[in-house]
Amino acid sequence: LLSLGMTEEDAARALRPYLENKQIKKVFFDSKSARHRFGAVEPVQADVMLAEYLLCAGSESMTSAHIFEKYACAEGACALLHIAKKQDAALAAKGMTALYRDLELPLARVLFDMEEVGFFVKPDVLRALGTEFSDRIKNLADTVYALAGREFNINSPAQLADVLFADLALPAGKKTKRGYSTDNDVLETLDHPIIEPIMEYRQIQKLKSTYIDAMFALISPSDGRIHTMFHQAVASTGRLSSAEPNLQNIPVRSDVGREIRRAFCAEKPGTVLVNADYSQIELRLLAHLSGDKTLRNAFLNGEDIHTRTAAEVFSVPLDAVTPVMRSRAKAVNFGIVYGISDFGLAKSIHASRKEAAQFIEMYFARYPRVKAYMDESVASAKRSGSAVTLLGRRRELPQLRAQNYNVRAFGERAAMNAPIQGSAADIIKLAMLAVWRKLKERPELGTLILQVHDELILEVAAEYAQESAAMLKETMESVMPLSVPLAAETHIGKTWFELK
Repeated sequence: LLSLGMTEEDAARALRPYLENKQIKKVFFDSKSARHRFGAVEPVQADVMLAEYLLCAGSESMTSAHIFEKYACAEGACALLHIAKKQDAALAAKGMTALYRDLELPLARVLFDMEEVGFFVKPDVLRALGTEFSDRIKNLADTVYALAGREFNINSPAQLADVLFADLALPAGKKTKRGYSTDNDVLETLDHPIIEPIMEYRQIQKLKSTYIDAMFALISPSDGRIHTMFHQAVASTGRLSSAEPNLQNIPVRSDVGREIRRAFCAEKPGTVLVNADYSQIELRLLAHLSGDKTLRNAFLNGEDIHTRTAAEVFSVPLDAVTPVMRSRAKAVNFGIVYGISDFGLAKSIHASRKEAAQFIEMYFARYPRVKAYMDESVASAKRSGSAVTLLGRRRELPQLRAQNYNVRAFGERAAMNAPIQGSAADIIKLAMLAVWRKLKERPELGTLILQVHDELILEVAAEYAQESAAMLKETMESVMPLSVPLAAETHIGKTWFELK
């Protein structure tokens, strides 16, 4: 229609009777965007972008131009049906038809609803935080200047390198084409009072520019809410991402980063936020997938998994585990999921590489089925060329055939963690879909407004908050039966910050 000279508005008006007719099945490239442009478009028979994402996650571009070229079609709406049929056959051959039809396709509707609703933000809270951050940035800059003995542009890597490695004669690290590196990895190796205020300066300045200054422009003038966009066809693991703004990236491990969440709140008087967060879902999946008896029993018995691991590795009773032991065990627990090396673990727990290697060796000695599972995951991926999740999501891993050692090692780590990360992504998506359907039946229990990694957030009338939290917990914990229990923790609060 656009090629015939119609405006987009006229074309939408002409198409609307067909799009709104529930007797007509529709095929789209990006059905979520189509809903934003045209409104009701059910039923969606196929979404070419989502199908291609499942077929080629992490290895191909998801642009329409690339997909038309791949299937040797001229760009145009009529070609979508041809491509969709080809994709259906490919999905069936790879065992992903159910994943596509029962999860990814309906999830696009859930994400559309969440984008439409948005998350209410208080501008005055953001403004106050912006002022506070500006003051802290200035004070930190003054501290840096005093320690440097002169003023300079802290944001300039060249000027900062000059101060650190020339004026203060600190040991220079890696050199790039632009001079000596001053990234945080380098700064963390330096011993001088100036380092801490520089790193804090960087952190707060980034928070201010990314999440304070930028968010003012993203608050909708019509409803005072921020409408983040969810990307369903980007992450190679199957996880969702968000943009404009990226609400999944607001730091939660630093006090200053968490402060930003005070601005996000339930909108109306008498309403609250309810959330549920999966507890250690990837470690539970590791226990399930590996079948390791000791690991599984820890979850079945409701033990603290990091304390149990410390007790196993250090050969001490549970009540003799110290905070340092538990901290090291926690680092190796999560590191194992990501195929951590002795070098990576050494850096994480501030130990020597030899100590870290011994720690990993002891871990695998106490959890032998975990080691066997990791080895088999790599061997299986080398045989098939891909890693597979519990729901059959595939991640192609051509890196496993690379001549370069580092590239091949990346592929092996991905082969170990993709089934775990991808299965976690599948489970949270299943939970989103199940929760959304229950809220359609019981709208008084709230509205789904945000997903952040393993967390779902609802906005609900305070009188229904407890019932809503119970529904959320029960739904998330029962969405996929495993050999160990899924666990979700719920919280209720007026602001996102309060949902600890």
